[in-house]
Amino acid sequence: MLTSLLLIAVLIASSAFFSIAEISLAGSRRLKLRQLADDGDSRAERVLQVQEQPGHYFTVVQIGVNTVAILGGIVGEGALTPHYQAALQLLMAPEQAETLAFALSFASITALFIVLADLVPKRLSMSEPERMAMAVIGPMLGLVTLLKPLTWAFSSLTDLLIRLMGRPVVRDNSITHLDILALAEAGNEAGVVADAEQQMIENVFELDTRRVESAMTTRERIAYFSLTDDDAIIRTRIAEQPFSTYLVCEGEIDQVVGYVDATALFQRVLRGEPIELSAEGLVKKVLIVPDRLTLSEVLSQFREKLEDFAVIVNEYSLVVGIITLNDVMSTVMGNLVASYDEEQQIVRREDGSFLADGITPIPDVQRALEFETWPHAGQYDTLAGFLMVMLRRIPRRTDQVVWEGWRFEVVDVDSHRVDQVMIARVPAP
Repeated sequence: MLTSLLLIAVLIASSAFFSIAEISLAGSRRLKLRQLADDGDSRAERVLQVQEQPGHYFTVVQIGVNTVAILGGIVGEGALTPHYQAALQLLMAPEQAETLAFALSFASITALFIVLADLVPKRLSMSEPERMAMAVIGPMLGLVTLLKPLTWAFSSLTDLLIRLMGRPVVRDNSITHLDILALAEAGNEAGVVADAEQQMIENVFELDTRRVESAMTTRERIAYFSLTDDDAIIRTRIAEQPFSTYLVCEGEIDQVVGYVDATALFQRVLRGEPIELSAEGLVKKVLIVPDRLTLSEVLSQFREKLEDFAVIVNEYSLVVGIITLNDVMSTVMGNLVASYDEEQQIVRREDGSFLADGITPIPDVQRALEFETWPHAGQYDTLAGFLMVMLRRIPRRTDQVVWEGWRFEVVDVDSHRVDQVMIARVPAP
């Protein structure tokens, strides 16, 4: 019996080894392995190489697991059944004792293999996959070399079947933005990544999907000068609407000439010179971009043109808004750069409802309401646009739209512009 128990222990240890080899390789993170390899750990480099072509490795694992399982059944039945049978014959008939002894022997061996050869090693491999993978990579590569003819035959047959099913044979190790977002979310849940940091990471990837209209200053809020404005008009407008940059137009806003920095105007005031927009070098050439660009694309244009200010026009060459580098960065940084006295576009009320501005970008509304999808996605960028598409007309006061259990009610309209929208849960029927 002692010899049989020792043999069972060896089989359990062998099965645990193969379980660790399988789960740890699959669960090892390439980024962490690459860091370890760059620090000089050759075992991490070997694990990375196996992850690139894991076919022979997993073939050896399956050969080992199945061989050990078969041997465990054979050895276990012969090792424990006679001893169980001898003990049970003192209490029951020999035929019943033999049947029950076989069942007890089978249950005992199965329980030992499940706990010691499967659950415990796999739990360890999932908690520390890189460490366990590096611990077993040496012996596993030795077995791969030893069993190479057999593994080649099994791997070739497996690859053929996978290709017949139309599935990829090689593992795709490319990292997408969804993987990074998932890691950031996991880090936030673990307390490693702060809420603001996770939100900033999400905002960075939104730059490729959010159009400039979601971050621009709209047409009706633009402060601009006309080339014919005199010193008094310019000074009065600066006092009433203090900004760092002003558009300069030829008569109306759609006839853009350029822009002027408030700093340049202040310098003329400090020198006691009159403000004349026709002065040489005062008005600068402005960057003009179409309204279909994403924030990522306009950021690229800022970098190429060495500008931080742009005018946004639609397909009819009409000015729809302006955008600055600070607007783009505010979209990325979110509340980290917003001043405390800045009016928020969407505010949660005590009863759980929301009061939102009509120009609130859809991603901000989606984040607040935790929506997955929106109807007619891509046809609008703001909450007001959503209401227009759903109503198929210009929204009026008290108009309502219900979507995903939320009621969007227009509470204020200012000259065809949706000013305020109340968002509340729809009572359950």
